[in-house]
Amino acid sequence: MPPTIRYRRTHRLLAAAAGLATVGALAAAIPASAHQDKPTPSHHHGNSRYQDVQLLSFNDLHGNLEPPTGSSGRVTELQADGTTKTVDAGGVEYLATHLRDARKSNKYSITAAAGDMVGASPLISGLFHDEPTIEALNGLDLDVTSVGNHEFDEGAKELARLQKGGCHPTDGCYGGKKFTGADFPYLAANVTDEKSGKPILKPYWVWKKNGVKVGFIGVTLEGTPNIVSAEGVKGLKFGDEVETINKYAKELQRQGVKSIVALIHEGGAPASTAYNYDCDSPGAGDGISGPIVDIAKNVTPAVDALVTGHTHQAYACTIPDPAGRPRMVTSASSFGRLYTDTTLTYDRWTGDIARTAVKSANHVVTRDVAKAADMTTLVTKWKTLAAPVASRPLGYIAGDIGNTGTESQAGDLIADAQLAYAKSVDPEADLAVMNPGGIRAGLTYTASGGEGDGVVTYGEAYTVQPFANTVNLVDLTGAQVITALQQQVSGSNEASPKILQISKGLTYTLDLTKTGAARVVADSVKLDGTAIDPAATYRVAMNSFLAGGGDGFAELGKGGNVRVGGDDLAALGSYLTANSSAAAPYPVPAANRITIVK
Repeated sequence: MPPTIRYRRTHRLLAAAAGLATVGALAAAIPASAHQDKPTPSHHHGNSRYQDVQLLSFNDLHGNLEPPTGSSGRVTELQADGTTKTVDAGGVEYLATHLRDARKSNKYSITAAAGDMVGASPLISGLFHDEPTIEALNGLDLDVTSVGNHEFDEGAKELARLQKGGCHPTDGCYGGKKFTGADFPYLAANVTDEKSGKPILKPYWVWKKNGVKVGFIGVTLEGTPNIVSAEGVKGLKFGDEVETINKYAKELQRQGVKSIVALIHEGGAPASTAYNYDCDSPGAGDGISGPIVDIAKNVTPAVDALVTGHTHQAYACTIPDPAGRPRMVTSASSFGRLYTDTTLTYDRWTGDIARTAVKSANHVVTRDVAKAADMTTLVTKWKTLAAPVASRPLGYIAGDIGNTGTESQAGDLIADAQLAYAKSVDPEADLAVMNPGGIRAGLTYTASGGEGDGVVTYGEAYTVQPFANTVNLVDLTGAQVITALQQQVSGSNEASPKILQISKGLTYTLDLTKTGAARVVADSVKLDGTAIDPAATYRVAMNSFLAGGGDGFAELGKGGNVRVGGDDLAALGSYLTANSSAAAPYPVPAANRITIVK
């Protein structure tokens, strides 16, 4: 996702225009003698051994300042009778109110985040290089966050600007005012400069109040270079999460900081998608899986809690540390739909957290509370600046076009749009593929503003495809096409498959009863009903991220006869404009190109 391309798009456009809670509490309680020392409202802070410190946290906001729409703006809530219901959630106007209400009775309160605050953002933020989101986070009184992979979408220099401030080098100062940067530190302990070997931002930060000290170490996933454009991570090295955290935990301890929280932009998947699922349930198939489990089991016991992200899941679990002691691991879903409230009981005698008393719960950012007036002002300001671009209609749809499932409706639409664009510049184009992670939302039939139901606006399309990639064309042999499809379910993608979305005419069978590359049935891969010829050459369209071998698709990065095309979002817009009208809206795709065997 080369930054220069995104800058050009932005410049060009501007010129033109508390519910149920998951409670993961440790089994043991503080001894009775200890409870006698716990502070009461009449105690002075210096006379009590134990001080409860509130840790409010969230992750993967992705610039969602307005309430996200469709399934992206709902959470699933498990009911007492075992059924589930969905709850509308999210929006910084509501998040601010919830956080402020939560802090009211807690004099010792810290607010932290676990990365991806920006990047892949809706137009209201992404159009302005996410300055609006940094302003909102300042208003939310965020104290500290780790970086995530999306903080590198526009490169290290742009990340440094978000931290320190200053107007954009290409697009200048929005609204005539200089951008002041983040009031909170971005932590990047495991992201180092290849030449100097030093972290590009602070590796850790210490919160202090009345003798209470809590240290925070921030890391992103080591695999960030595999999911960000090469340009975004140029000159950077991403270190092992566990090794890095353990290194800086020792450094904090040497400085006398014994209460430590790790902010980790890597996560897991609980057995249930309900935000209030008890992932400490002992039943078969219960609990949590994914990369964060091994990380949590190996991070030094000196770390008292792990705030995580990246997988957009909700959980508050206990995972044993290397000493076998349970330790809290949390994540608050994504898009500002939840926040986590964790109580850390600080022992003034030892300077450490009494881990037997740690408790944590996820809470819904419901929309039944008063909006925070300052956030409404902020959202209104940026919406006004974005309106001339955002409200422009592109086309019409007959119903919701979702982005979920192995093959998604939005995936079919985008792949077809890219193939249509490719054929317009090269009639020899044969097929198109799209990475599922690049489809950030679906298209919702219900109007988001005054445009009317079924109308797709530029702002809505931007939310679906915000990365400013180009549509590139490359030559691949049939054997390479099959290998690329096999890379969806093998190698770095075997544990968590990334199923490419494919254009009309390309079909194959995905056999999930098999393992690794064998899941793609090679002789089932056909184009317009004819088997792919391993020796023949095919002209394949894809975005520039995939053409660079992103998401573990090394074979796609080997294409020859490369032609760099135009903006991928423009390709989607042109396709919708050409293939829909108010009288004949674009039909909801059937999503039936991949035959799945389970």
